[in-house]
Amino acid sequence: MKSRIFRLVSLCTAATYGLATAAYAVQDLPGGPAVKQLNLHPPVTRIAQEQHFLHWMMLSICVLIFVGVFAVMFYSIWKHRKSQGAKAANFHESATVEVVWTVIPFIIVILMALPATKVLVAQKDTTNAELTIKVTGYQWKWGYDYLKGPGEGLSFLSTLDSSHRAMSDSGNLSNAPNDYLLRVDNPLVVPVGKKVRIITTANDVIHSFMVPAFGIKQDAIPGFVRDTWFKAEKPGDYYGQCAELCGKEHAYMPIHVKVLEATAYAAWVEQQQKLASAKRDDPTKEWKLDELVARGAKVYAANCAACHQANGKGAGPIKPLDGSALVKGSLTEPMHVLLEGRVNGTMPSWKQLSDVELAAVLTYVKNNWSNHTGEAVQPAQFTAARAGKFPEGGTAAPAAPAAPAPGAAAEPVASVAAQSYQVFFATGQGSLDDQALATVRQAAQQLAAQPNVKIVLSGFVDATGSAQVNAELAKQRAQAVAKALTEAGIAPERLELRKPETITDSAGASDQARRVDILAAQ
Repeated sequence: MKSRIFRLVSLCTAATYGLATAAYAVQDLPGGPAVKQLNLHPPVTRIAQEQHFLHWMMLSICVLIFVGVFAVMFYSIWKHRKSQGAKAANFHESATVEVVWTVIPFIIVILMALPATKVLVAQKDTTNAELTIKVTGYQWKWGYDYLKGPGEGLSFLSTLDSSHRAMSDSGNLSNAPNDYLLRVDNPLVVPVGKKVRIITTANDVIHSFMVPAFGIKQDAIPGFVRDTWFKAEKPGDYYGQCAELCGKEHAYMPIHVKVLEATAYAAWVEQQQKLASAKRDDPTKEWKLDELVARGAKVYAANCAACHQANGKGAGPIKPLDGSALVKGSLTEPMHVLLEGRVNGTMPSWKQLSDVELAAVLTYVKNNWSNHTGEAVQPAQFTAARAGKFPEGGTAAPAAPAAPAPGAAAEPVASVAAQSYQVFFATGQGSLDDQALATVRQAAQQLAAQPNVKIVLSGFVDATGSAQVNAELAKQRAQAVAKALTEAGIAPERLELRKPETITDSAGASDQARRVDILAAQ
């Protein structure tokens, strides 16, 4: 028994020593978190200083009230305890007491509200900014666009340093640096002593741009524009993070702001403009396969690996790219996915990338892992796709066949009895996934060349469960296919929806009971 107790104590001691050693290994990060930090971050803007003052002023008032109230309460309990023969007084209301305990709290609230209101109004005053930067939240990175002021025209993405992500995935933090999970590839750079206006928005879900040392926190909301400002009074590196839960990679969305002296900032702007000019690609250039793959590897690592993983296997609901039929198939659907996104933003649109970057990353995916397609996607194809001209038809409606010359026999329409397409759906779902959408677009491409042919949509259900629910689901699926065909250029009057058919030999697990057939008929 004693040996077990001794062993348990030894383990606890070793664990305590290990934790203590790990704690001592961590040091304060200037401009970021500090070890055993109890106070707010050291302020480097006037607004942050005012926030500190308000924090301590209100805390002091609350402590004084707390001490005063409880001192009177405990004194009364002690002084008038029963053992000393105290007897409870019997009295009614006192107008004087009621006035006192109403007026005094009112005065306290006013004294707290006046300076707080002044700071709040100042926080919202984004006028007369000397530099305006648009900050866009993405899952899971930040985009910075310098809109006005020194550095105007610069634009880049800021992503967690890949070595930190690899360290987090491995779980080995023995050599974790002080800026662990806060280092980025491209920090936001601003000049010291200049009023910087930050305009926030988002590309997918709600994010929040927060830098504690500046005293700013502003939500970035898709479809909306918000703004805040700061004026850093001290050069240095300052850190923050996305402060709104935005998905599974929320913890990997740091903010790094580098504040430079005026001369250093001017030099940085000049350097970035030269680099941007040197990197500016000619979208009409014909790239070689190996050039695109090398460029695409960098784009993939910076933008795609966080979800689809470095090995392309995906994780959980994130679909794998390695061996994907969508990737190995035609160019049209992957280009749609990159430019438009999918599944309500779960796969975000990447239209903010250049045509060269999009072509490079798609080429990389098509020629990496087991996807040895040998295809090279050219930037010019993405340039055309942005204008609605996708390869192999895409969403642009193909031109109608030319009318036969007068007197010439009309070319007979090819038999369409064999022209049918099966669109499959996930169990219980009425929306099209990427593979189903690719099938619909392929059908639209073929059927658009035969404008006189009627298109019949027929849904299938199984015999299990509620017949009414099954019929409604089949109807939703057929309507989803009809909508996709219309968007792909098929005239709505050509479409006919038929009553769902029931498959009686299926238990509901078969794909055949979860499909819509696209049939061509005279």
